[in-house]
Amino acid sequence: MAHGRTAGWRRGVPDDSAHPHPIAALVAALIAGLLLLLLPRFAVGACLPVARGPSLFQLAVDDAAPRPPPGNVALTFLGHASFLIETAAGVTAVTDYNGVIRPPVLPDIVTMNNAHPLHYTDDPDPGIKYVLRGWDPDGGLPRHNIVYKDLRVRNVPTNLRDEAGGTRFNGNSIFVFEAANLCIAHLGHLHHTLTDVHLGELGQIDVLLAPVDGAYTMSQAEMAAVVAEIAAPLVIPMHYFSQETLDRFLTRMKSTHDVVVSPRATVLVSRDSLPRGRPEVLVLPGS
Repeated sequence: MAHGRTAGWRRGVPDDSAHPHPIAALVAALIAGLLLLLLPRFAVGACLPVARGPSLFQLAVDDAAPRPPPGNVALTFLGHASFLIETAAGVTAVTDYNGVIRPPVLPDIVTMNNAHPLHYTDDPDPGIKYVLRGWDPDGGLPRHNIVYKDLRVRNVPTNLRDEAGGTRFNGNSIFVFEAANLCIAHLGHLHHTLTDVHLGELGQIDVLLAPVDGAYTMSQAEMAAVVAEIAAPLVIPMHYFSQETLDRFLTRMKSTHDVVVSPRATVLVSRDSLPRGRPEVLVLPGS
């Protein structure tokens, strides 16, 4: 397009490029130098795909990207345990925000768990409106229940194993995101199966974001039991470190769930689009 504009600009104008005016040449040189300084920054941002984290760069923002239509929520797998959640009102939230796997926009809300450094950061961007930690730094019970425009975020505390093999009570939270008549639960770094109290606090879950590594969180057999107890119609695996690990989980789930592999890291979810009858495991690329 730049060549087209240049050609149009030159129509009917004498070509004196062979003898440029000294001042014009100086201005052109300054502009060219400035572009050389700026171009690498923009080029890096524009070339990094959303779903190839972790990345130390902020991804390019596409201001023209449409919001999800009313009644829908957009879910984008950023990598590891981080998802970008977008609502029809333009609210954005990122799960297990760590400051390394960056979303393409500055989120309004971030949730974090501190089992490992890739699940939290001590230096969240100051422009984030709500920073919700899944643990209480003072050792108490973490409780969150906020509403921002068309998104509600609440948490259900769970426990963590500590480095000595003991229990760190209330060190993790399952965060529940409610929008578009949907309840989306992110299990965080869950280390144990759930009690009736946990399940009661969760309520009916429509979309479950589940860690399936089988080691750092819990065994895949235990995770399959958690998935069965929560009984969400749509399950999206996360927090796996190889295709082999993912395949083992999918093989285990095929007896109870349909397995669908998406070519894209973003999926639109609505009440009407949820699987009916047999539940589904949906694999989004990007881990």
